[in-house]
Amino acid sequence: MGWESSGQAWGSRAVDWAYLFEPYSRPANVAVLDRCQVVAGTRLLDVGCGSGFALRLAADRGALVAGLDASEALLDIARARTPDADLRLGDMNALPWDDESFDVVTSFNSIWAGCEHAVGEAARVLRPGGMFAMTFWGPPKRLGLLPYFMTIAENSPDSHVVATLGQSDTGRPGVAEALVESAGLRVRERGATPVTNEFPDVETFLRGAVAAGPSFPAIEQVGEERFREALTVAYSDAVRPGLGLRITSEFGWVTAVK
Repeated sequence: MGWESSGQAWGSRAVDWAYLFEPYSRPANVAVLDRCQVVAGTRLLDVGCGSGFALRLAADRGALVAGLDASEALLDIARARTPDADLRLGDMNALPWDDESFDVVTSFNSIWAGCEHAVGEAARVLRPGGMFAMTFWGPPKRLGLLPYFMTIAENSPDSHVVATLGQSDTGRPGVAEALVESAGLRVRERGATPVTNEFPDVETFLRGAVAAGPSFPAIEQVGEERFREALTVAYSDAVRPGLGLRITSEFGWVTAVK
């Protein structure tokens, strides 16, 4: 889908996504910010910044942060979180910043295999010697959210299934590295970080899950009630008394230098 349609999907329930689901990414956010040596004064751009969770973590280190996203609703939350950030609505294939504007450019599960133009734009706005980092899903055997993605695939239009499979290819050995190198960047390091979604019950999980952008085509295809029922079945055995629902997945990441 185009960037406007993507923004509609991700922004349809922006508050639920931002507050119920997005914080699970914190360990991967921190790992990437550490690897990119983000400190006070670092000029950082987050591509596909969503509701600005990672940007807030960077700003807490004293970084001078900017972000781009396709959803105005998510950007409104990002502005509330970090009022001083330079936040803009737009397409990651045409970043509205000048060449060599940033010391660090990040993408947390926003740039995938096939997004060569987006990586090229990230490289363009990065200063020589600056760092680029992107995250992506780990292998299926370490993906607690796999039943969620399988439920999406079973209930979405064929075009969305193909796109979902393309995202999963990004984590295969060498794929992200080739994508980064296509923009003239030099791969520095590859790693992985576990992340965990935590919910007190299935109903709270469902509220967060239907707010995620990938759920949007499935909900349009089969209706929200049917989609919720399918997700409930997929995770019915995962709830533990006294602990609720904990879903651990893996973010892979690659860092590179210009």
